[in-house]
Amino acid sequence: MSEVLIPFDMAALLDSDAAISAYLSQVLEDGDTEELLRAIGHVARARGMGQVARDTGLGRESLYKAFAPGAKPRFDTVLKVLRALGIGLRAQPHATAHAPA
Repeated sequence: MSEVLIPFDMAALLDSDAAISAYLSQVLEDGDTEELLRAIGHVARARGMGQVARDTGLGRESLYKAFAPGAKPRFDTVLKVLRALGIGLRAQPHATAHAPA
């Protein structure tokens, strides 16, 4: 008996702001840069890569390449995409951070 695998598309699960926020928060907490870039790509596909391209002024194909596995997009590209997606980043101290003595 052979196993049949069904295709999995993370973007299909990202159907609300709450789902997107929870997903990106978990990926950020894990601290894997490559996974974060893939996650941003999934969110961009969920919202519509064509719309993200129009909102950022970047080409749709360029965005697909920028967030493909192994890609190293420029930080300003990442920020443009996050802004177009309506996602903000904020800095806060880690729970394990120590105050200066």
